[in-house]
Amino acid sequence: MTEAASPPNRPLAGVLWMLVTGVQFVAVTALVKQFGQGLPAAEAAFLRYSLGLIFFLPMLRAVFAVARDRPLLRLFGLRGFVHGLGVILWFYAMTRISIAEVTALNYLSPIYVTIGAALFLGEKLAFRRISAVVVALLGALVVLRPGVRELSPGHIAMLGTGLLFACSYLVAKTLSGRAAPGVVVAWMSIFVTATLLPFALADWVWPTWTQLGGMFLTAVFATGGHLTMTLAFRAAPMAVTQPVTFLQLIWAVILGALVFSEPPDGWVILGGTIVLGAVSFITWREAVLKRREITPVSVATKV
Repeated sequence: MTEAASPPNRPLAGVLWMLVTGVQFVAVTALVKQFGQGLPAAEAAFLRYSLGLIFFLPMLRAVFAVARDRPLLRLFGLRGFVHGLGVILWFYAMTRISIAEVTALNYLSPIYVTIGAALFLGEKLAFRRISAVVVALLGALVVLRPGVRELSPGHIAMLGTGLLFACSYLVAKTLSGRAAPGVVVAWMSIFVTATLLPFALADWVWPTWTQLGGMFLTAVFATGGHLTMTLAFRAAPMAVTQPVTFLQLIWAVILGALVFSEPPDGWVILGGTIVLGAVSFITWREAVLKRREITPVSVATKV
């Protein structure tokens, strides 16, 4: 693919938009932890996605215009199913482990994407990228510390979340150029909602109005976060905006301590920093080499 004629060159705007993105995604995790405690994970996830569908109503004509393309629709369905399973695990983990741990382990998803792109999309892994992947996995071990402490189901769920979100991203990669980005996101939301519905009904608990309001706010911030993240990527290269996502971990630690009485864990901060450093190195290295387009890495929360 040829290089864009006018590459993004507004680094300050990119950094500012990514700062806003980080605030919104941290708000998502806080809202889920606050209002999702009394709801089964699948139901909380279903409420977030079903309530969020309202934001795609203005796009209905464009969304259903691609419905006649059956192969494309099957890809949308596959992505929605895989992503839906990942969302259930994410919501479960969010109510079981600290916000900081969820944020730190979420940084692993781009590493899974890098590995998957090499295995299934034929992208080459240079030595530096392999080294960065290894460093990131070591950072995950620092966060989890197996053998030093007992791993909870929430930790295992977050590892599964990263794998499923990476699979979703790789399917999305095959959709690039075949539909507008907004249409791709809309169809993902539709199929994720459909995937979550039977899981939610299997263990349904009638939510309170407060819980419904909390899940709607979650949808608002998640949708806003994806919008501002897109604006950040349009304004500046990912090599510029990626390191800013480290602040999400700092904000998550502060929020967990002040609001949810979660004591700061230096090992989680250290491990998350190592993982994000490896991801940022991969992004920077590819930007320096100006290679052909590869699957980009992003540590954005995928809910």
